[in-house]
Amino acid sequence: MISSASMGRTSLLFVVVALLCLPWADFSTSTVEPWFELRRLGAGLLLPAWPDVSVLLSALFNTLAFALQGVALGALLGLGLACSYRSAWVRRLAAGLRAVHELFWALLFMQLLGLSALAGVLAIALPYAGTFAKIYGELFEEADPAPEQALPAGFGRLTRLIYLQLPLCWRQMATYTGYRLECGIRSSAVLGFIGLPTLGYHLESLLRQGYYDEAAAFFYALVLIIATLRWWLRGRLVPVYLLAALLWLPPVASFNWALMARFFTEDIIPAPLRTGDWAGLWPWWVALWQQQAGPGLANTLVLALVSLVVTGALALLWFPTISRRFGNGISRSASHGWLVLMRSLPEYLLAFVGMLLLGPGMLPAMLALSLHNGAIIAHLLGHHLNTLSLREDAPRGLNLYFFEVLPRLYRAFMAYSLYRFENLIRETAILGMLGIPTLGFFIDSAFSEFRFDRAMALLLVCAWLNIVVDVLARRLRQRLHLGNRAEVL
Repeated sequence: MISSASMGRTSLLFVVVALLCLPWADFSTSTVEPWFELRRLGAGLLLPAWPDVSVLLSALFNTLAFALQGVALGALLGLGLACSYRSAWVRRLAAGLRAVHELFWALLFMQLLGLSALAGVLAIALPYAGTFAKIYGELFEEADPAPEQALPAGFGRLTRLIYLQLPLCWRQMATYTGYRLECGIRSSAVLGFIGLPTLGYHLESLLRQGYYDEAAAFFYALVLIIATLRWWLRGRLVPVYLLAALLWLPPVASFNWALMARFFTEDIIPAPLRTGDWAGLWPWWVALWQQQAGPGLANTLVLALVSLVVTGALALLWFPTISRRFGNGISRSASHGWLVLMRSLPEYLLAFVGMLLLGPGMLPAMLALSLHNGAIIAHLLGHHLNTLSLREDAPRGLNLYFFEVLPRLYRAFMAYSLYRFENLIRETAILGMLGIPTLGFFIDSAFSEFRFDRAMALLLVCAWLNIVVDVLARRLRQRLHLGNRAEVL
């Protein structure tokens, strides 16, 4: 069994690596009066200007429709892949699908399908299919093998799925799918930042213009639907919600087959190969690596590693504050509200607001990533803490935290942190679309300049990075005996 000392050494290694990254991290601010802008933002949140109800409801329903359809399709595709998850090629396919962020998928589908509902649904569904395949597949692997071993030979995969795997894993699958719907709502909102008519579309426009009071209503609507998810999301109502989403926003698009054929046969082909210049392919790639892929990859890793350590520090600081063993009811309610708020807001939105206050740079991105992911881990650890059974003579205060609680929860903390690190890599790359020179910055620039060959090459680099981190994190969790999956992550 792996000792706590091994987890301590692993944690220290991440801290040391993050400290070594600091010289390459640009945490400077470029705004003259950030506190003035922060006061304006606070005033807008306290005194919102309510927009036309039809506009607000339309954006809200669009957000829910994209999320419901995307998550439902992703869960269905993921379940199909999970049935064969023991196959190496299925695991690689699932890893490749989830390695590309929803916004990158959206940028890609918008070139083929235009600014359509189908493009938004597919942008959510494909990466989520890869995630569902991983979680469902690992659940099937961890299920009690005795019932399957008792079956006679000759039963097909569909029979095993319906009569064995689903009954054994249904509760965990339903819980995780509900959590992914929460993630889907956040992803749906963020799709508005690239033009789809969700809550994010109005938030981006109003925040960029400084109309914080008008943006507040759309902000509160997003927080409200996520914070109340556990009350309005009921299993028996899901088919009704999905039918309503399909009727409200049919996933259709106009297909231009000639344009699609050109995209796959010409646009994404490296420029030298279009003219048959095979000798020019290597210089083309070297220039792309030196100018964009290499610097973008380095900045992505630097920002993600520093954010991981700050995320862990915030999680360890916050999780006791929502437990009945620390603090009173008022402080727990305030802390719980803060964590719900930070969990509900997408990192992309938090970083966007941070850049309005602090200017473009890594600091607002690091804060956004750390606040969101730290709140998620703190919520999960706080839930574990409330279920712990402590002895009657247990110490109190700091002694209780450091000598009783933290040693018993540190294994869970490490597991959650490693799972969130995979998410941090994906989100760090996408925050480049806000102007930070991570991989997302160069991918977005390539799409904007219609240099689709460069965009595809950079997307492959981004996918490769996510797959490598996914594999390394999985092996590290196995080495530390942390389990193969996170609960409700």
